[in-house]
Amino acid sequence: MRFIDYLDKGASLGADAPCLTMDGHDLSYREVQLLSYRVARGLARSGIAAGEKVAILSGNDPVAFACVFGISRAGAVWCPINPRNEAAENKFILDGFDCSLLLFHSSFAPMVEAVRPELPKLRALVCLDAELPFAPSFDNWLAGLDDDPYQRETIDDLAMIPGTGGTTGKPKGVMLSGRNIETMTALTLMGYPFRGRPVYLALAPLTHAAGVLCFPIMTLGGRIVIMHHPDIGEFLDLIARYQVTHTFLPPTVIYMLLDHPKLDRDKLGSLQCFWYGAAPISASRLAEALQRIGPMAQLFGQTEAPMMISMMAPGEHYNADGTIAMERLASAGRISPLVQAGIMDDDGHLLPSGARGEIVVRGSLVMDGYYKNPQATAEASAHGWHHTGDIGYIDDEGYLYIVDRAKDMIITGGFNVYSIEVENALRAHEAVQDCAVIGLADEKWGERIVAVVQPRAGQQIDSAALAAFVKAQIGSVKTPKQIEVWDDLPRSKVGKVLKPDIRARLSDRSGD
Repeated sequence: MRFIDYLDKGASLGADAPCLTMDGHDLSYREVQLLSYRVARGLARSGIAAGEKVAILSGNDPVAFACVFGISRAGAVWCPINPRNEAAENKFILDGFDCSLLLFHSSFAPMVEAVRPELPKLRALVCLDAELPFAPSFDNWLAGLDDDPYQRETIDDLAMIPGTGGTTGKPKGVMLSGRNIETMTALTLMGYPFRGRPVYLALAPLTHAAGVLCFPIMTLGGRIVIMHHPDIGEFLDLIARYQVTHTFLPPTVIYMLLDHPKLDRDKLGSLQCFWYGAAPISASRLAEALQRIGPMAQLFGQTEAPMMISMMAPGEHYNADGTIAMERLASAGRISPLVQAGIMDDDGHLLPSGARGEIVVRGSLVMDGYYKNPQATAEASAHGWHHTGDIGYIDDEGYLYIVDRAKDMIITGGFNVYSIEVENALRAHEAVQDCAVIGLADEKWGERIVAVVQPRAGQQIDSAALAAFVKAQIGSVKTPKQIEVWDDLPRSKVGKVLKPDIRARLSDRSGD
């Protein structure tokens, strides 16, 4: 399936049903279809051939997202650009991914104007909401084009090239095929509850997880309610107003939601599935979310194997007697039905149940490789498996536990310590909102465990008392030797904590 097939499937279930909604205004499935025909014709008139790359740079916006389907109808390849990127990263993506045309919102006009002289491959620019001296407006670009059905064949199955969301280095272009997205969609529909015509609320950027989750919603003719900017109060209001059934938030935003005064479970009764993922979550805060929000559902994936490497549906968060399965909340769920996964050692041997090693996966969910980067592709697919870079284990019941990123393991006093285990112990403290654990060079220990913690609003943290709290849970070897209290943690554009930035700041200060 191509992206247009999800839209057209939804339209077949009710062309006049709302498809994309924002600020109280609806675009029906038929209206999005008609717009996609015109966008495809506009791309063809601009000389964009099948297989060429078309980028979109915009915040959450229905028209910008509708353009994804026009790109697909033209047989072209969508390159989503994170609206929080800096200019240098956007320039790297547009050039390195061979983008021929860029659709962008006027708020990014100064950035686009600054980088375009250095992008000879970029043949055309279109501004989605304004006429600019160096780019026609979207309306003028589409002028004279009819909205009769129009579609071109693709040259291969390449559907999109997102950039890796890593915290270091330049992004790599992940080649995701129609088969990858179809597999992800099938797993979503078979693994989570869907009753009736779903209503999906997208607060997070549509360039990432929040966007690809729209495709399974469309297959059921569902409505996608889009938020401009993250606002927890508005988020809660929209759930009640539109009787939202499905949504997705990363853990950091879920913590904000739990601390928001407007949170009221009685007004969240429409929710069938509240997805969380993209970063580790505190088991104690997740238990709180189960009690105060309702049907939480975990997903684990990465750009190279989107969303659904493992899944934990709402019901799996509970024991048979209805109590919360606390011991299971630290897991990433069970390996998905259409995914093969294992735990591998450094020599390429698969390890038995309970043994720790790198999480590896294979199957139709896994990318086709990194765009024009055969060396990185070969490294990621060594021994015939995709290497996630995550350390973990699979227990006897088939639940996957992620214990660290391979590069973040700390060796202190001859012992291997996984930072996530320490972070989970820290997050269990009632005063801790979020935290990060790193290792810094130490003459005595080789590496000493250092924790940086962010307090919950209105809370004070006593470092000695917090260290004692952690020691009581996981022992002295894994207890941080140094605890720093910061008002906030440095984060990437998608909300992941930037451990390299923390390490650099602490190293500079201490001279390590």
